[in-house]
Amino acid sequence: MTLALDHIGLTHPNGHRALKQVSLRLEAGEQVAVIGPSGAGKTSLLRVAATSLRPSEGRIETLATNPWQLGASGLRHLRARIGMIHQAPPIPLRLRVVTAVLAGRLGVWSTGRALASLLYPADIEGARDVLARFDLADRLFERCDRLSGGQLQRVGIARVLYQRPALLLADEPVSALDPVLADAAVGQLVAQAAASGATLVASLHAVDLALKWFPRIVGMRDGEVVFDAFARDVNETMLHELYAAEGTVLPTQGSAAMSATAPAAPLAPAANANATATATATATANVVPLVRPGCR
Repeated sequence: MTLALDHIGLTHPNGHRALKQVSLRLEAGEQVAVIGPSGAGKTSLLRVAATSLRPSEGRIETLATNPWQLGASGLRHLRARIGMIHQAPPIPLRLRVVTAVLAGRLGVWSTGRALASLLYPADIEGARDVLARFDLADRLFERCDRLSGGQLQRVGIARVLYQRPALLLADEPVSALDPVLADAAVGQLVAQAAASGATLVASLHAVDLALKWFPRIVGMRDGEVVFDAFARDVNETMLHELYAAEGTVLPTQGSAAMSATAPAAPLAPAANANATATATATATANVVPLVRPGCR
């Protein structure tokens, strides 16, 4: 069991209740997409899973450990095994790209090695390799403040993949990317998680990306889990009810909008479980960079 949330509640100091009795269990190697309207609690859920927020109620077990029963040293070591991809990567803009990527290993490097890497990058080839998967190898020694928002978001993904976490959490990881790059980036996340055996949980705004790449979908609204289902079982009616407050058009990454008023039938991207498994296996076997000539 990689992650177990039992009746988790989270109330912020201002009184807002972000999570209400959330229960989820993820086995090692599972890949799960969390979807739902703005304010559903997706980010709060991931921050609790990442141990950056302590729940107000309920019990959490992360990587076979209750994080809130650990001392400071134990919690630090646990967090080194958890990778969190943020929508806006917390990367100091004056860093070079290579240094930002190598920072993914700071949790396991000694203080001496970490300081030495600031003077001369400790693993240039390793950083170049992971950046190449996102078509950014040529930006290796660029300063981060010279990157576009989409490039910086890809650097943030590369940094967490370089970390090689056992639990990989992604909060709207492709929000700054165009549809083609977003699709390829999510494919990279899925492929690398499968190759390393990491458990992957990603909150996604785009319903079509979630259904294409993830075999399990968790729908959230108002801080609660509305459904937890195989992608092949998620239909238009379920999605319409989930996004009812946002209108009749479902949020997608592609150019064609998804109507939420169609009959209750399984959606095409998740028509069968074998298709999802095949796509993941293919991506894992043949990981390719996000080559997008003319789009940097």
